[in-house]
Amino acid sequence: MKRRVFLRAAIGIATWPFAGHAQQSERVRRVGVLIAFDENDPLIQESVTALAQALARFGWSDLKNIRIDYRFAAGNPALFETHAKELVGRSPDVIVASGSAAVAALRQQTRSIPIVFVGVGDPVGQGFVQSLARPAGNMTGFSAPDAPLFGKWLQLLKEIAPRVTRVIVVFNPDALPIAASFNRTIEEAAPSFGMTVALAPVHADAEIEEAIAIQAREPSNGLISLPDPFTTAHRDAIIAAAARHGLPIIGANSLFPRAGGLMSYWYDNVAVYGEAASYVDRILRGTNPADLPVQQPTRYSLIINLKTARALGLTVPPSMLDLADEVIE
Repeated sequence: MKRRVFLRAAIGIATWPFAGHAQQSERVRRVGVLIAFDENDPLIQESVTALAQALARFGWSDLKNIRIDYRFAAGNPALFETHAKELVGRSPDVIVASGSAAVAALRQQTRSIPIVFVGVGDPVGQGFVQSLARPAGNMTGFSAPDAPLFGKWLQLLKEIAPRVTRVIVVFNPDALPIAASFNRTIEEAAPSFGMTVALAPVHADAEIEEAIAIQAREPSNGLISLPDPFTTAHRDAIIAAAARHGLPIIGANSLFPRAGGLMSYWYDNVAVYGEAASYVDRILRGTNPADLPVQQPTRYSLIINLKTARALGLTVPPSMLDLADEVIE
Protein backbone atom coordinates (compact mmCIF):
# COMPACT_ATOMS: atom_id res chain seq x y z
CA MET A 1 0.00 0.00 0.00
CA LYS A 2 1.39 3.36 -0.98
CA ARG A 3 2.01 6.07 1.58
CA ARG A 4 -0.78 8.61 1.82
CA VAL A 5 -0.65 12.34 1.34
CA PHE A 6 -1.07 12.92 5.07
CA LEU A 7 2.38 11.46 5.70
CA ARG A 8 4.09 14.14 3.68
CA ALA A 9 1.76 16.92 4.75
CA ALA A 10 2.05 16.12 8.45
CA ILE A 11 5.81 15.86 8.29
CA GLY A 12 6.07 19.18 6.53
CA ILE A 13 8.40 17.79 3.88
CA ALA A 14 8.18 19.14 0.35
CA THR A 15 7.40 16.64 -2.39
CA TRP A 16 9.84 17.81 -5.04
CA PRO A 17 11.59 15.13 -7.14
CA PHE A 18 14.73 13.77 -5.59
CA ALA A 19 16.87 14.22 -8.68
CA GLY A 20 16.66 17.99 -8.67
CA HIS A 21 17.49 18.60 -5.03
CA ALA A 22 19.49 15.81 -3.43
CA GLN A 23 23.20 16.12 -3.13
CA GLN A 24 24.46 13.98 -5.97
CA SER A 25 27.38 12.67 -3.94
CA GLU A 26 25.22 11.39 -1.09
CA ARG A 27 23.80 7.89 -1.26
CA VAL A 28 20.10 7.71 -0.58
CA ARG A 29 19.35 5.17 2.15
CA ARG A 30 16.20 3.07 2.14
CA VAL A 31 14.09 2.60 5.25
CA GLY A 32 11.20 0.14 5.24
CA VAL A 33 8.36 0.49 7.74
CA LEU A 34 5.92 -2.37 8.37
CA ILE A 35 3.09 -1.34 10.67
CA ALA A 36 0.61 -3.82 12.07
CA PHE A 37 -2.24 -1.33 12.20
CA ASP A 38 -4.50 0.50 9.75
CA GLU A 39 -2.91 3.57 8.20
CA ASN A 40 -6.04 5.65 8.90
CA ASP A 41 -5.88 4.98 12.64
CA PRO A 42 -5.32 8.35 14.38
CA LEU A 43 -2.55 6.98 16.61
CA ILE A 44 -0.77 5.49 13.61
CA GLN A 45 -0.92 8.77 11.73
CA GLU A 46 0.66 10.46 14.76
CA SER A 47 3.19 7.64 15.08
CA VAL A 48 4.52 7.72 11.51
CA THR A 49 4.71 11.50 11.75
CA ALA A 50 6.71 11.19 14.99
CA LEU A 51 9.06 8.72 13.30
CA ALA A 52 9.68 10.93 10.25
CA GLN A 53 10.08 14.10 12.30
CA ALA A 54 12.58 12.42 14.63
CA LEU A 55 14.55 11.11 11.66
CA ALA A 56 14.61 14.63 10.24
CA ARG A 57 16.08 15.90 13.51
CA PHE A 58 18.87 13.36 13.06
CA GLY A 59 19.48 14.74 9.57
CA TRP A 60 17.53 12.17 7.54
CA SER A 61 14.99 13.77 5.22
CA ASP A 62 12.69 11.70 3.05
CA LEU A 63 13.31 12.22 -0.68
CA LYS A 64 16.63 13.92 0.14
CA ASN A 65 18.96 11.39 1.73
CA ILE A 66 16.53 8.61 2.68
CA ARG A 67 13.54 6.99 1.05
CA ILE A 68 10.88 5.68 3.46
CA ASP A 69 8.59 2.90 2.23
CA TYR A 70 5.51 2.40 4.41
CA ARG A 71 3.30 -0.69 4.52
CA PHE A 72 0.24 -1.12 6.74
CA ALA A 73 -1.11 -4.60 7.50
CA ALA A 74 -4.27 -3.46 9.36
CA GLY A 75 -4.17 -6.64 11.43
CA ASN A 76 -4.64 -8.82 8.32
CA PRO A 77 -2.44 -11.96 8.67
CA ALA A 78 -2.10 -12.33 4.89
CA LEU A 79 -0.87 -8.76 4.48
CA PHE A 80 1.98 -9.23 6.94
CA GLU A 81 3.61 -11.82 4.69
CA THR A 82 2.89 -9.87 1.49
CA HIS A 83 4.25 -6.59 2.82
CA ALA A 84 7.27 -8.24 4.43
CA LYS A 85 8.25 -9.76 1.08
CA GLU A 86 7.79 -6.42 -0.69
CA LEU A 87 9.90 -4.49 1.78
CA VAL A 88 12.71 -7.03 1.95
CA GLY A 89 12.68 -7.21 -1.85
CA ARG A 90 13.56 -3.51 -1.95
CA SER A 91 16.82 -4.25 -0.06
CA PRO A 92 16.43 -1.51 2.55
CA ASP A 93 19.23 -0.48 4.87
CA VAL A 94 16.96 -0.94 7.89
CA ILE A 95 13.32 -1.84 8.59
CA VAL A 96 11.09 -0.51 11.36
CA ALA A 97 8.46 -3.06 12.40
CA SER A 98 5.53 -2.60 14.76
CA GLY A 99 4.02 -5.58 16.55
CA SER A 100 4.95 -9.23 16.91
CA ALA A 101 3.17 -10.36 13.75
CA ALA A 102 5.13 -7.85 11.65
CA VAL A 103 8.44 -8.93 13.16
CA ALA A 104 7.62 -12.63 12.70
CA ALA A 105 6.77 -12.05 9.04
CA LEU A 106 10.01 -10.16 8.42
CA ARG A 107 12.00 -12.80 10.24
CA GLN A 108 10.81 -15.32 7.67
CA GLN A 109 12.18 -13.11 4.89
CA THR A 110 15.55 -11.95 6.22
CA ARG A 111 18.14 -12.65 8.89
CA SER A 112 20.54 -9.98 7.67
CA ILE A 113 18.69 -6.68 7.14
CA PRO A 114 18.66 -4.73 10.43
CA ILE A 115 15.21 -4.53 12.05
CA VAL A 116 14.17 -2.04 14.72
CA PHE A 117 10.91 -3.16 16.33
CA VAL A 118 8.37 -1.30 18.44
CA GLY A 119 5.44 -2.64 20.44
CA VAL A 120 6.69 -6.23 20.73
CA GLY A 121 5.91 -8.05 23.95
CA ASP A 122 8.50 -10.47 25.36
CA PRO A 123 10.91 -10.37 22.39
CA VAL A 124 13.19 -12.86 24.16
CA GLY A 125 10.42 -15.36 24.78
CA GLN A 126 9.28 -15.05 21.18
CA GLY A 127 12.81 -15.80 19.97
CA PHE A 128 13.38 -12.46 18.25
CA VAL A 129 16.43 -11.56 20.36
CA GLN A 130 18.84 -13.52 22.52
CA SER A 131 18.54 -11.16 25.48
CA LEU A 132 17.44 -7.59 26.14
CA ALA A 133 20.98 -6.43 26.89
CA ARG A 134 22.59 -8.33 24.01
CA PRO A 135 20.04 -8.92 21.26
CA ALA A 136 22.42 -10.73 18.86
CA GLY A 137 21.26 -11.27 15.31
CA ASN A 138 19.75 -8.51 13.18
CA MET A 139 17.00 -7.27 15.52
CA THR A 140 16.65 -4.85 18.39
CA GLY A 141 14.16 -2.21 19.41
CA PHE A 142 11.58 -1.09 21.92
CA SER A 143 9.42 -3.71 23.59
CA ALA A 144 5.80 -3.50 24.69
CA PRO A 145 4.92 -4.10 28.34
CA ASP A 146 5.46 -7.62 29.60
CA ALA A 147 2.63 -9.92 30.63
CA PRO A 148 2.72 -8.93 34.36
CA LEU A 149 1.22 -5.55 33.43
CA PHE A 150 -2.13 -7.26 32.88
CA GLY A 151 -2.31 -8.05 36.57
CA LYS A 152 -2.33 -4.28 37.04
CA TRP A 153 -5.29 -4.08 34.65
CA LEU A 154 -7.25 -6.44 36.90
CA GLN A 155 -6.41 -4.28 39.91
CA LEU A 156 -7.62 -1.14 38.15
CA LEU A 157 -10.87 -2.82 37.09
CA LYS A 158 -11.50 -3.99 40.63
CA GLU A 159 -10.82 -0.56 42.08
CA ILE A 160 -13.18 1.24 39.74
CA ALA A 161 -15.81 -1.55 39.59
CA PRO A 162 -15.69 -3.58 42.83
CA ARG A 163 -18.68 -5.69 41.76
CA VAL A 164 -16.69 -7.29 38.95
CA THR A 165 -15.94 -10.93 39.78
CA ARG A 166 -15.44 -12.20 36.24
CA VAL A 167 -13.41 -10.71 33.42
CA ILE A 168 -13.93 -11.40 29.72
CA VAL A 169 -10.76 -11.16 27.65
CA VAL A 170 -11.28 -10.19 23.98
CA PHE A 171 -8.41 -10.79 21.55
CA ASN A 172 -7.54 -12.04 18.08
CA PRO A 173 -5.06 -14.94 18.37
CA ASP A 174 -3.98 -14.51 14.74
CA ALA A 175 -3.06 -10.86 15.27
CA LEU A 176 -1.42 -11.34 18.67
CA PRO A 177 1.02 -14.28 18.69
CA ILE A 178 1.80 -13.69 22.36
CA ALA A 179 -1.86 -13.77 23.46
CA ALA A 180 -1.45 -17.11 25.25
CA SER A 181 1.22 -15.64 27.54
CA PHE A 182 -0.88 -12.57 28.32
CA ASN A 183 -3.96 -14.68 29.02
CA ARG A 184 -2.02 -17.04 31.26
CA THR A 185 -0.86 -14.09 33.36
CA ILE A 186 -4.42 -12.79 33.65
CA GLU A 187 -5.72 -16.22 34.66
CA GLU A 188 -2.97 -16.62 37.28
CA ALA A 189 -3.54 -13.14 38.74
CA ALA A 190 -7.35 -13.16 38.71
CA PRO A 191 -7.96 -15.19 41.92
CA SER A 192 -6.04 -12.66 44.02
CA PHE A 193 -8.65 -10.09 43.00
CA GLY A 194 -11.59 -12.43 43.54
CA MET A 195 -12.09 -12.91 39.80
CA THR A 196 -12.45 -15.68 37.27
CA VAL A 197 -11.55 -15.36 33.58
CA ALA A 198 -13.41 -16.14 30.35
CA LEU A 199 -11.42 -16.00 27.10
CA ALA A 200 -13.17 -14.65 24.00
CA PRO A 201 -11.06 -15.07 20.83
CA VAL A 202 -12.58 -13.18 17.90
CA HIS A 203 -11.82 -12.62 14.21
CA ALA A 204 -14.62 -10.34 12.95
CA ASP A 205 -17.13 -7.73 14.14
CA ALA A 206 -19.95 -10.29 14.20
CA GLU A 207 -17.87 -12.56 16.42
CA ILE A 208 -17.21 -9.68 18.81
CA GLU A 209 -20.90 -9.12 19.52
CA GLU A 210 -21.65 -12.83 19.74
CA ALA A 211 -18.72 -13.65 22.03
CA ILE A 212 -19.41 -10.79 24.42
CA ALA A 213 -23.16 -11.47 24.46
CA ILE A 214 -22.60 -15.14 25.33
CA GLN A 215 -20.09 -14.40 28.07
CA ALA A 216 -22.15 -11.53 29.48
CA ARG A 217 -24.96 -13.93 30.38
CA GLU A 218 -22.99 -14.59 33.54
CA PRO A 219 -23.26 -11.88 36.22
CA SER A 220 -20.72 -9.29 37.38
CA ASN A 221 -18.51 -9.08 34.30
CA GLY A 222 -15.75 -6.73 33.28
CA LEU A 223 -13.97 -6.65 29.93
CA ILE A 224 -10.32 -6.57 28.88
CA SER A 225 -9.35 -5.85 25.28
CA LEU A 226 -5.85 -7.16 24.68
CA PRO A 227 -3.44 -4.99 22.67
CA ASP A 228 -3.47 -6.30 19.12
CA PRO A 229 -4.04 -4.69 15.71
CA PHE A 230 -7.46 -6.32 15.34
CA THR A 231 -8.90 -5.12 18.64
CA THR A 232 -7.54 -1.64 18.00
CA ALA A 233 -9.06 -1.49 14.52
CA HIS A 234 -12.38 -2.90 15.79
CA ARG A 235 -12.50 -0.97 19.05
CA ASP A 236 -15.81 0.70 18.18
CA ALA A 237 -17.52 -2.69 17.90
CA ILE A 238 -15.94 -3.87 21.17
CA ILE A 239 -16.87 -0.69 23.03
CA ALA A 240 -20.43 -0.76 21.63
CA ALA A 241 -20.92 -4.38 22.72
CA ALA A 242 -19.53 -3.57 26.17
CA ALA A 243 -21.94 -0.65 26.50
CA ARG A 244 -24.94 -2.76 25.44
CA HIS A 245 -24.15 -5.28 28.16
CA GLY A 246 -23.11 -2.75 30.81
CA LEU A 247 -19.50 -3.91 31.01
CA PRO A 248 -16.63 -1.76 32.26
CA ILE A 249 -13.79 -2.12 29.77
CA ILE A 250 -10.06 -1.44 29.91
CA GLY A 251 -8.06 -1.24 26.69
CA ALA A 252 -4.47 -0.88 25.65
CA ASN A 253 -4.30 2.69 24.41
CA SER A 254 -5.91 6.10 24.65
CA LEU A 255 -8.24 5.39 21.72
CA PHE A 256 -10.40 3.16 23.92
CA PRO A 257 -11.49 5.70 26.56
CA ARG A 258 -11.66 8.45 23.95
CA ALA A 259 -14.06 6.30 21.92
CA GLY A 260 -16.28 5.63 24.94
CA GLY A 261 -14.52 2.80 26.77
CA LEU A 262 -14.04 3.13 30.51
CA MET A 263 -10.25 3.40 30.73
CA SER A 264 -6.80 2.55 29.43
CA TYR A 265 -3.44 1.97 31.06
CA TRP A 266 -0.56 1.80 28.62
CA TYR A 267 2.69 3.37 27.50
CA ASP A 268 2.98 6.17 24.94
CA ASN A 269 2.41 4.46 21.59
CA VAL A 270 3.39 7.56 19.63
CA ALA A 271 6.57 8.55 21.48
CA VAL A 272 8.14 5.12 20.98
CA TYR A 273 8.26 5.70 17.21
CA GLY A 274 10.30 8.82 17.81
CA GLU A 275 12.60 6.81 20.07
CA ALA A 276 12.96 4.15 17.38
CA ALA A 277 14.34 6.82 15.06
CA SER A 278 17.41 7.08 17.28
CA TYR A 279 18.21 3.41 16.62
CA VAL A 280 17.52 3.79 12.90
CA ASP A 281 19.94 6.72 12.83
CA ARG A 282 22.68 4.77 14.61
CA ILE A 283 22.26 1.77 12.33
CA LEU A 284 22.38 3.96 9.22
CA ARG A 285 25.64 5.40 10.55
CA GLY A 286 27.19 1.97 11.01
CA THR A 287 26.14 0.59 14.41
CA ASN A 288 25.37 -3.13 14.52
CA PRO A 289 21.81 -3.76 15.82
CA ALA A 290 23.23 -6.55 17.97
CA ASP A 291 25.07 -3.86 19.97
CA LEU A 292 21.89 -1.87 20.74
CA PRO A 293 20.02 -3.17 23.82
CA VAL A 294 16.28 -3.66 23.69
CA GLN A 295 14.58 -0.92 25.68
CA GLN A 296 11.44 -1.42 27.77
CA PRO A 297 8.68 1.07 28.66
CA THR A 298 9.34 3.02 31.84
CA ARG A 299 6.21 5.17 32.08
CA TYR A 300 2.52 4.40 31.74
CA SER A 301 -0.56 6.61 31.48
CA LEU A 302 -3.94 6.03 33.09
CA ILE A 303 -6.88 7.56 31.19
CA ILE A 304 -10.41 7.39 32.60
CA ASN A 305 -13.66 8.26 30.84
CA LEU A 306 -15.74 9.73 33.65
CA LYS A 307 -18.84 10.02 31.47
CA THR A 308 -18.73 6.29 30.75
CA ALA A 309 -18.21 5.53 34.44
CA ARG A 310 -21.36 7.46 35.31
CA ALA A 311 -23.33 5.69 32.57
CA LEU A 312 -22.29 2.37 34.11
CA GLY A 313 -23.30 3.56 37.57
CA LEU A 314 -19.73 3.57 38.81
CA THR A 315 -18.18 6.02 41.23
CA VAL A 316 -14.52 6.52 40.48
CA PRO A 317 -12.50 6.63 43.72
CA PRO A 318 -10.82 10.02 44.28
CA SER A 319 -7.49 8.22 44.60
CA MET A 320 -7.86 6.92 41.02
CA LEU A 321 -8.78 10.36 39.73
CA ASP A 322 -5.66 11.77 41.40
CA LEU A 323 -3.51 9.13 39.69
CA ALA A 324 -5.09 9.57 36.27
CA ASP A 325 -3.04 11.30 33.60
CA GLU A 326 -6.22 12.29 31.79
CA VAL A 327 -9.89 12.34 32.80
CA ILE A 328 -12.45 12.55 30.03
CA GLU A 329 -15.59 14.38 31.13
